[in-house]
Amino acid sequence: MQSKITSTQAGPCLCFGSFFLVHFLCGLLLGLAAGSRATSGTQPHSIKIEGDITLGGLFPVHSRGPAGVPCGDIKKEKGIHRMEAMLYALDQINSDPDLLPNITLGARILDTCSRDTYALEQSLTFVQALIQKDNSDVRCSNGEPPIIPKPERVIGVIGASASSVSIMVANVLRLFAIPQISYASTAPELSDNNRYDFFSRVVPPDSFQAQAMVDIVKAMGWNYVSTLASEGNYGESGVDAFLQISREAGGLCIAQSIKIPREPRPGEFDKIIKRLMETSNARGVIIFANEDDIKRVLEAAKRANLTGHFLFVGSDSWGAKIAPILNQEDVAEGAVTILPKRASIEGFDQYFTSRSLENNRRNIWFAEFWEDDFKCKLTRPGIKLDSGQRKCTGEERIGRDSPYEQEGKVQFVIDAVYAMAHALHSMHIDLCPGSTSICDRMDPVEGRLLLKYIRAVNFNGSAGTGVMFNEDGDAPGRYDIFQYQLSNTTSPGYKIIGQWTNHLRLSAEDMQWSGGDKQVPDSVCSFPCEPGERKRMVKGVPCCWHCELCDGYQFLLDEFNCDMCPFDMRPTLNRTGCRPTPIIKLEWSSPWAIIPVFLAVLGILATTGVIVTFIRFNDTPIVRASGRELSYVLLTGIFLIYLITFLMIAEPGAVVCAFRRLLLGLGMCISYAAMLTKTNRIYRIFEQGKKSVTPPKFISPTSQLIITFILISVQLLGIFIWFGVVPPHTIIDFEELRPPNPELARGILKCDMSDLSLIGCLSYSMVLMVTCTIYAIKSRGVPETFNEAKPIGFTMYTTCIIWLAFVPIFFGTAQSTEKMFIQTTTLTVSMSLSATVSLGMLYIPKVYVIIFHPEQNVQKRKRSFKAVAQAAAVSSRLSQKSSDKQNGETKAEADRSQ
Repeated sequence: MQSKITSTQAGPCLCFGSFFLVHFLCGLLLGLAAGSRATSGTQPHSIKIEGDITLGGLFPVHSRGPAGVPCGDIKKEKGIHRMEAMLYALDQINSDPDLLPNITLGARILDTCSRDTYALEQSLTFVQALIQKDNSDVRCSNGEPPIIPKPERVIGVIGASASSVSIMVANVLRLFAIPQISYASTAPELSDNNRYDFFSRVVPPDSFQAQAMVDIVKAMGWNYVSTLASEGNYGESGVDAFLQISREAGGLCIAQSIKIPREPRPGEFDKIIKRLMETSNARGVIIFANEDDIKRVLEAAKRANLTGHFLFVGSDSWGAKIAPILNQEDVAEGAVTILPKRASIEGFDQYFTSRSLENNRRNIWFAEFWEDDFKCKLTRPGIKLDSGQRKCTGEERIGRDSPYEQEGKVQFVIDAVYAMAHALHSMHIDLCPGSTSICDRMDPVEGRLLLKYIRAVNFNGSAGTGVMFNEDGDAPGRYDIFQYQLSNTTSPGYKIIGQWTNHLRLSAEDMQWSGGDKQVPDSVCSFPCEPGERKRMVKGVPCCWHCELCDGYQFLLDEFNCDMCPFDMRPTLNRTGCRPTPIIKLEWSSPWAIIPVFLAVLGILATTGVIVTFIRFNDTPIVRASGRELSYVLLTGIFLIYLITFLMIAEPGAVVCAFRRLLLGLGMCISYAAMLTKTNRIYRIFEQGKKSVTPPKFISPTSQLIITFILISVQLLGIFIWFGVVPPHTIIDFEELRPPNPELARGILKCDMSDLSLIGCLSYSMVLMVTCTIYAIKSRGVPETFNEAKPIGFTMYTTCIIWLAFVPIFFGTAQSTEKMFIQTTTLTVSMSLSATVSLGMLYIPKVYVIIFHPEQNVQKRKRSFKAVAQAAAVSSRLSQKSSDKQNGETKAEADRSQ
């Protein structure tokens, strides 16, 4: 017998692979048809409700059977409750005068037995009416053609429950353009409108759930979590969606992604907990798992003594169920779970609790449910009750004689049936205007057109929330967020802490964690860096980093980089930016300034006193004998040396800097030029006296002054050249006082005189001083009654010692943080000391005599140059004899030793 397949859908042709699939399905259908005839036209394991339009229904009335057996025990809630919800919805629609008036909805409801392959076989029932078989060569015994009853046409299917079942069934129904609306399948892959174009659902897909869970994790400030998934479509696709969304959102890292096997070995869950502890900072655990796996994970955590460590975020398979956490409440404390927003349908409670064996004969599995629910047995002809079994009376009542709680997906089953009804209603209005029954344009109902109306529905569902579909056939995501709370509450259990409807609304104040703590625990790989610390990322783990302090003069440029502050700035205390470096100068109140100023003041007073004394007694013998002209020049130099102390401490400015340059070396230059002229004159006079009685040239006071001013002019020339090349100005030196600790950094306001230029400024004076010292040494043999060569010599020896001590102190403090203060004080004190030595050695004795012993300040016999020459000759001979005597004694001592 040949078969011919035709589809009532005038859509695109099926692909080549689909063509062979259809032929394969036809072979199965032939077997089903034979079975149908053998059972006198009744479908086994199905419910048939007559109606003008027939809807299909797929429900897991029974659990998966053991090996070789398709079906197992009856499922009271997920099976019977959900299936009765469809019957209840059909009753409500058929009695509604405004929805599909005068049109009755019927149903063909099948049991999937929680197995995808069995569900596929059952669902072939829905496509029988779309297949035409060529029976032209078949004749009855009387020669008449056979009368074959035409199976009812199913225009749409409500179901299935499990995602794996819906996927299997959707692949068949789409071939025959039969729309399908699921009430419980949430696998993200069913959102693929290219592969499952006839599939819709009134529950949001797990991708929405995964988005909600990502939002929850981020709202709690977590960025490092692990995932746990039961092997299978639900768990794996849920975690995959979570991983994909977290990658797209960024800022969230997965420490570990662990899969729970379908058939876990002994100790498997202990190993899972041990693996999770390898990344112990990832306390947050995202779990897409079935109830049994959730329970065993909690048990393993308790055995490992990790109560309170893990922070679980559970999917809707955990929801607000008690079974997964029974006897493990302390481990589950603080767990945040998610559940599609739903409500208990009061009308269904009244309907279902009123069901009995008498008024619910249309449900072929109700008797089996009755026995399981009331733990009794119904009597059947020829079957005796086993001992200990209670006989069902039929008077039992649901909710009175057995516990009853409405199953969570009842609302969605009702909404799925109503969505199909509203689509048919809109389609009827458009295609059959004015007609009170099904018109020719809706007989048969075209599947692709019905799908268009299904996707366009928008009505308030059984719970008062809107029912609608997006372009992929998905319902909007609406979730309640729960937290299991145990401590500090009068009624431990699941508490609603927020909602998610395309965005998260979370009440953080309503959350509490292990031990009743209100502070959200951390689940981060690395804690935020302190201010001024940069992140050094761990390679390959964008949520993990090490914190490194920006050191020295660095500040935090951005999250990952430090940068140096500009040279005139230093980092703020928290190193998040830069601030100006404080500018300092030597203050008058500083100890480094007080001592030099004190010495300078004393020196100026003493010098002024000497000058006044000399002026007052200008014509006395002592003043005249000391060389009045050069004495006044020398005293001026000493005065200027003391005066430079005030310029060195004064606040730098262009004028101050100019006077520093001018007077720093000028005072010493004047003093030592005058002393050099004096010692040179004495040396030349006595050296000339040894040779002749003719006096040397340039020994008059006028000549001495000219020589002195010539020596001074060299210093002045150098200073004015310096003025011309580099005009005096101030600078702020940020390098001099820039220690490793930036808090101690200071900018120093100073004149543009480097250490080298300062020494250069004094170098000429040093040359004069050394030259003067040499002449003083050469003139050491001159009789003291004739001149002041010896006081000048002692002055120069002492001055040399002072300046020899100055050099190591000045340059030895170059690396000190108080370099400027030490060097300024050292320089000014050294200059004041050298001036004091000159003043004390050369003039204080004279002033003492003038004031306290005026009787000695009298005119003595005036010596001619001849007398001076004779004195020089005598002094020379005495020196020679003294030398010969010492040599003779040495020779005699040598002879005695022989």
